[in-house]
Amino acid sequence: MKRFLLSLALMAASVAMLAQAPAQRAPQQRRGGFSFGPRVDTVKIWPNGAPNAFESPAGSRYTEAYMEVYPARNPNGYCVIACPGGGYAMLSDTHEGRDFKDWFNAHGYTFCLLEYRLPRGHHDVPLSDVQEAIKIMRGRKDLGIEHVGVMGCSAGGHLASTAATHFTSDENRPEFQILFYPVTTMDLSYTHRGSYDGLLGENPSKELVDLYSNDKHVTPNTPPALILLSSDDFLVPVANSLRYYEALVANKVSASMHIYPTGGHGWGWSERVFKREFVGEMERWLNTEVRKIE
Repeated sequence: MKRFLLSLALMAASVAMLAQAPAQRAPQQRRGGFSFGPRVDTVKIWPNGAPNAFESPAGSRYTEAYMEVYPARNPNGYCVIACPGGGYAMLSDTHEGRDFKDWFNAHGYTFCLLEYRLPRGHHDVPLSDVQEAIKIMRGRKDLGIEHVGVMGCSAGGHLASTAATHFTSDENRPEFQILFYPVTTMDLSYTHRGSYDGLLGENPSKELVDLYSNDKHVTPNTPPALILLSSDDFLVPVANSLRYYEALVANKVSASMHIYPTGGHGWGWSERVFKREFVGEMERWLNTEVRKIE
């Protein structure tokens, strides 16, 4: 009986100790003294109002600029700001935006989805949004950010390449650019007409068309570029990518372009194109051309 009572007492003591023990938490990765968890911040680009705000029709979407920030658990100091496509008329922010986040996070990159304002002919609006987003992320020392680049698909590729060729200071200059089947010119012989209309409005001047024909604004200080597209793109002529690539090479800017035989337009993070190949090329390029940036 005494042995039985002693066993019960020991069991009760064990249960009590377990009940009082603190819950175990998964360890957090650290870099440079900062701790990071699986969280997302939604940042308003212009919390005090945009300097170039304009009135949109009632019920319009994307009238204010926001950025979703997805920090990596084990950050490498690099940040990618993604600009979704949509012809400057809407934003394809899933397969051309946040669907990329897990891959970038797994490779140590803080990933940001920029929901830029639709311009409705106010051509300076998207550029101001992405430039401000770059400045914001360059200041996020709490996330260990040291380098900021841009990524864009289709019209978002136009915006990303605009950021890469129209920066005004080191503060808003992206350090690399990744362009998926991008619009890069407003020349009506080659551009995507919907993007042209959405950005420039009706009857833009030749000077405005030339201003947003980004192949004309590449300089030796334009950041390195990775360009990915399909030969059978039915919406944005491949000449957009070819002309931009030629301008980069002429200015001795590091450039890599991969053209797949099929896939059409708008594939993003979907499975309908050479996904294993382009993901491998993107990882290789980031490791060899971007990670060497100091």
